[in-house]
Amino acid sequence: MGVEMADQTVHDAPPVGRSQHAVRRLLLAGVAAALVVSGAVVTAGSSQAELSLGGVPEATCAAGDLTETAEQGRVPKADHESGRAARGYRCNTVQVGHHGKRSVLGSGGFKVQRYTDVTGRTCAYYDSALMVGLNVPGLLTGGAGLGVVVLDMTDPAKPVRTANLITPAMLQPHESLLVNQKRGLLAAVMGTLATAPGVLDVYDVSRDCRKPRLMSTTLSGVMGHESGFAPDGKTFWTAGAAGFTLTAVDLTDPRRPRTLKTKTGVVYHGLRLSGDGRTMYVANIGSPSGRDANFLDGAGLDILDVSDVQDRRANPQIRTLSRLTWEESSIPQVAEPFVRGTRRYVFEVDEFSDLFGDITKFNSATSPVGAARIIDVTDPRAPVVVSNVRLDVHDPAIRADVMKDPGASSIVRSYTGHYCSVPTRSNPRIAACSMIGSGLRLFDISDLAHPREVGYFNQPGPDGASAMSQPAWDVARRQVWYTDTDEGFFAVGLRGRAAALLP
Repeated sequence: MGVEMADQTVHDAPPVGRSQHAVRRLLLAGVAAALVVSGAVVTAGSSQAELSLGGVPEATCAAGDLTETAEQGRVPKADHESGRAARGYRCNTVQVGHHGKRSVLGSGGFKVQRYTDVTGRTCAYYDSALMVGLNVPGLLTGGAGLGVVVLDMTDPAKPVRTANLITPAMLQPHESLLVNQKRGLLAAVMGTLATAPGVLDVYDVSRDCRKPRLMSTTLSGVMGHESGFAPDGKTFWTAGAAGFTLTAVDLTDPRRPRTLKTKTGVVYHGLRLSGDGRTMYVANIGSPSGRDANFLDGAGLDILDVSDVQDRRANPQIRTLSRLTWEESSIPQVAEPFVRGTRRYVFEVDEFSDLFGDITKFNSATSPVGAARIIDVTDPRAPVVVSNVRLDVHDPAIRADVMKDPGASSIVRSYTGHYCSVPTRSNPRIAACSMIGSGLRLFDISDLAHPREVGYFNQPGPDGASAMSQPAWDVARRQVWYTDTDEGFFAVGLRGRAAALLP
């Protein structure tokens, strides 16, 4: 995979294979269980790593917190039956504000974005449903409405909806909604669970974030599903996923988007770029496979050299520098870049459980859950997994038990990962993840080799939680914003150790 079908002059580097040789011991209900995951690092000069598939150390919660009653990340059936689950679960967090009303699969989607305009106003943007049409019932009950919701966050305790963006891509952005902080551009490409024609909508939010101004609606995106933005705001990248495309769009003039390059034959997901826009970190869903029940093989992280596009060279080439894989991968979602001192890392998260490895085991007790991990990408040709970021509910040793909980066997309420983010690219010490049935989870990453949980916020409905969105950070106010697809938008305040880890 990684072949440039439209341009045979691009030569991809051979994959850097990495699977885990993790040997660990657990105590579960007083019984010792040993699990072995075999594999080796195929990177010259590196050694084997033993990384646990169990949960990271649990958070120390404050007195009075509504703490979990079972294993880390779990909302057990007993809590639903007793009514305890309806109260929610809090650890070093507090609800500050909320927007939207309960509407099954129609009150929140895949992204929450935050932007402060030239006047100092701060707004939030979130897509209102997993798929267009699911949010229509909410229109009758005062829910979020259609398309992308614009919130005035002057007072986070009282979010005020100022607009719904309902141009084609904003009606169905799937996972592509992004805002560029430097230029104040809000963009999305029309997408679906698979892919869709790449109608690209671009808005200017720099002057008044409450009232986005439509700059253009064009077919420049080619195909749509996920996306990426060069930090300078001049290039918007679209990933077609099932459309097998990666497309670069020039937004130098947002009124006239221009397709720069389309790479074909790839099954890419989320795209993030280095600070100079020249290196891309790609969640690679995998390469087509015809063996047994497998659809795709080799899911992991691709690191691409996209400097030709960033430099606007004629006939730009996109070169694969490396591919990193791991045994427990499910569906790689996105890899968020950050730096620690002189070294470069990505915080990578997988979504759901393994669909493409063996469809007969999808979201079963035996299907792999990728959850999240921290990867050292200082040498882009030899990336290395530093640590896993997981919860107890992701542990293969107890998956059969936790899958009995309400909603846990559903794709959109499973005990699996979906999106993670960090508050800053420069030396972050905390990360936030929407881990679907486990809600919003906060991790202390001060020690990159030994992450630990530092807090959580989970507000499940009768069928469990459905926290899907990429969280956004309001560092000054010590808050994280995210959406649950049923419960809507939440502004969550951090306190204690969780707040202390913010810049």
